[in-house]
Amino acid sequence: MTKYIVSLLLTACSFFVLCFTASASEPDETINRIQKAYAGISDAKGGFVQKSFLKDFKRTDTYKGLFYLKAKKMKWEYHGKNPQTVFINSDEIIIYQKNEKQALRGRFDKASYGQAPIALLAGFGDIRKEFEVSQSGERRLLLKPKKPMGAIAFVELLVGDGEFPIEGLVITDKHSNKTDIRLYDITMNSGIKDKTFDFSPAEGVNIIDR
Repeated sequence: MTKYIVSLLLTACSFFVLCFTASASEPDETINRIQKAYAGISDAKGGFVQKSFLKDFKRTDTYKGLFYLKAKKMKWEYHGKNPQTVFINSDEIIIYQKNEKQALRGRFDKASYGQAPIALLAGFGDIRKEFEVSQSGERRLLLKPKKPMGAIAFVELLVGDGEFPIEGLVITDKHSNKTDIRLYDITMNSGIKDKTFDFSPAEGVNIIDR
């Protein structure tokens, strides 16, 4: 994975939401359904495709992988030539770079959501508290943070009509960079083990505290 993605994971911004088809005129109804559905989910896993557009370089990089979510635990596996795994356990984040044999470890909180853009999928339990919400198009909600969340300017929530109705997120930062994340093949309440979210470094891995 490129140095840009490493930087984005450490400096940009990212929660787990469920939703039904958005009403073009009444986002409040959609929000209520999101939060009601979210309350019934204990864990989720599936695949994702992430497209990261860096404005200054006029370049879009595409990444694929798997994600796992459970309560305050998250794990994102980026596959490909330069694999990375992101672990979030409560207030700690670890970004493991396999090829470099190193792991970056730091604190994770709302003020530093940008450490992993995709982590936004883990925190929409109370959308109204965290965001100003409006309709931005058919099956799209526009979320603007009420308080700073790293570099995030706004997030578009893409709403589907499946059992896991969130289709994706489009995150735009204050520098007009965009991270477009689409989800697929979601399985819910499958009993994901806590050890899935534990980082067990292989011998020789250098852990860097930030």
